[in-house]
Amino acid sequence: MTGRRALAAVAAVGLLLGLTACAPAAPDQGEQITVFAAASLTASFTEIAAAYEAEHPGSTIALNFAGSSDLVTQITEGAPADVFASADTPNMAKLTAEDLADQPVDFASNTLTIAVPPGNPARITSFADLARSGVKTVVCAPQVPCGAAAATVQRATGVALSPVSEESSVTAVLGKVSSGEADAGLVYVTDVQSAGTSVQGVPFPESTEAVNRYPIAALTASTNPVLAHSFAQYVAGPSGQKILQAAGFGTP
Repeated sequence: MTGRRALAAVAAVGLLLGLTACAPAAPDQGEQITVFAAASLTASFTEIAAAYEAEHPGSTIALNFAGSSDLVTQITEGAPADVFASADTPNMAKLTAEDLADQPVDFASNTLTIAVPPGNPARITSFADLARSGVKTVVCAPQVPCGAAAATVQRATGVALSPVSEESSVTAVLGKVSSGEADAGLVYVTDVQSAGTSVQGVPFPESTEAVNRYPIAALTASTNPVLAHSFAQYVAGPSGQKILQAAGFGTP
């Protein structure tokens, strides 16, 4: 009996090992990257990240939005990030010059437009109207891509603005306008589109003087360079481009 029991025990252990080997592996805990992206990309990158995660189960894309210049400062000071998407090339160049970013790829373009509160109470119809006496105009700070673009338009037109405030991001400008704190603000075409009925857009032909190119790059300090490069390629690829163009962005 002792021998039979021993054989039975051995057989049971063998069966258990066999079942364990055939069972599916434990679910992967997944991998995550953090993407630092320009504030003007908030709506489109939120959608792109969700689409990427749906197509790549187990991957998580964490997003951090702010003005491009603020994001560069955070990255150079050591903030953990894997990918950077800028609203202009100069801010990306600051990172590549310090070997903090891999070779960037342009993935979109954008131009300025004038945002006004619903009903356009100040009757803004042109870029020159922003310089009218009594008009409260808000722009981005010069170091922010939308602010640099605004400065370029001023130089090209000879129209000097006297803004009541200079904001650190294009979303902050939009917030001033939508809340009624400003009569007008210079933002991107895509920002007016994503804002819905909270603001109105007033296009102006001089906006073509300042077309912003948007580059994206994996960062050299990324803890997951494979996933970082994969996401950057996704943004620049057909799926990302479809979402970006639906949001009003131009081609690179």
